[in-house]
Amino acid sequence: MKNKIITFSLATIFVSSLVSCRKFVEIDLVGKRELKYTQDYQSLLNNSTSVEKSYYWPVLASDDIYGSDEAYLNTLLLTDANAYCWKSDLVGDNNEDPDWADQYQQIYLFNQVATEIMDSQGGTDAQKKNILAQAKVHRALNYFNLVNSYAKQYNASSANTDLGVPLLTSPDLYANLARKSVETVYKQIIEDLSSAIPDLPEQANFNILASRSAAEGILARVYLQMRNYGKALQYADLVLARPHYKLIDLKQYKAAPNSYPNILDDTEEIFIKSLRNSFPTLSLNPELLALFEPGDLRATLFTVDGSVFTWTPFQGKAYNKHRIISANAKITNGPTLPEMMLIKAEALARDNGRFAEAVTVLNNLRSNRFEDKAYKPLQITDQQAILKLVINERRKELMGKGLRWFDQKRLAAEPGFVNTQTRTYKGESFTLTPNSNRYVLPIASKYIVLNPEIIQNPR
Repeated sequence: MKNKIITFSLATIFVSSLVSCRKFVEIDLVGKRELKYTQDYQSLLNNSTSVEKSYYWPVLASDDIYGSDEAYLNTLLLTDANAYCWKSDLVGDNNEDPDWADQYQQIYLFNQVATEIMDSQGGTDAQKKNILAQAKVHRALNYFNLVNSYAKQYNASSANTDLGVPLLTSPDLYANLARKSVETVYKQIIEDLSSAIPDLPEQANFNILASRSAAEGILARVYLQMRNYGKALQYADLVLARPHYKLIDLKQYKAAPNSYPNILDDTEEIFIKSLRNSFPTLSLNPELLALFEPGDLRATLFTVDGSVFTWTPFQGKAYNKHRIISANAKITNGPTLPEMMLIKAEALARDNGRFAEAVTVLNNLRSNRFEDKAYKPLQITDQQAILKLVINERRKELMGKGLRWFDQKRLAAEPGFVNTQTRTYKGESFTLTPNSNRYVLPIASKYIVLNPEIIQNPR
């Protein structure tokens, strides 16, 4: 069958869409043979080009990004500008939404692996179960991204009726694409990750491969988004208890930023995923930049003045971490050690009996982020002030990854954490208020026309 073809070469495995109403993944027919052996399926998951990319719209829509200079705004593609302005239509009629299409194409591949791997030839039962578990971890993270982009924030009181996204767990090109509830999608995510854990190693040989730590790290992220802070702490602690991952001391790279480790050697990276736009120019919000204290090396190393972009200089500062890395340069957004520390810190800060412990976690992180002469341990005893500091640390540490957009949705119900945002583009002003319908991205009209069971999000 056409969907059981694999390319065996040193080149990328080409992925293309079917020319039909069902837009999922299919492997190109050049230099092919039928998927047959256990290693064939592992080869699919080894190919970072096919399985690594995630989203881009949540980055542009988040309050990490802000452009006041027309020179920068004029560099935005029309679709990027639509996301930046929270437009009711991002891609126009008859066009693909790459955030949606790419992740569903990957899900088709993961479903194919999950469905067929146990009947493959040449591998042990343990190897097959491991590959199945890897596919589940990838699929779960894609669904987490999709449901938090194209559906409402998880709310325990309404998640069983709020529309989520189409939920496909087998490689059926003609499955019904009616949107399942947010609750149903989250249950599938948790089931995939929980069932995968027993068949995964604690740490993979390479951080582009799924591991037990990756699954537990994603579960920590999932439960944080669900506001189940006890469970989030439980899974973050499981990852943090392992010695495999270590904080990078930024002081080591102040003199030579370009010696910063590439992502495959980065001891903070647990599971590599990256933005769909592999090398973006992101103008940072002055509100975010104002959070950095003197001597914070995240500002020194990971931001740069817009004037350095000789092809299109602009006023303001841009995110720059991916530009100082000499190899594998990209903005990653899979689970990391600092993210686990910050999930733990937030869960502790919200616990009336343990909130003081959050300060210790923050100090452990910050001691690796400041110049020696500038670093001073935090000494705060007020619970709400501690929580505010944790959220600010998340903004600084995780900037540019798109996770801030999910945080904005999650924190909008709590006064003081999410402000009304206003942007101007080509003379027109746009406003985003907390809990606005614009926090739920529109589904491309093409998909609704071809699949009328898909219901559009309210605008």
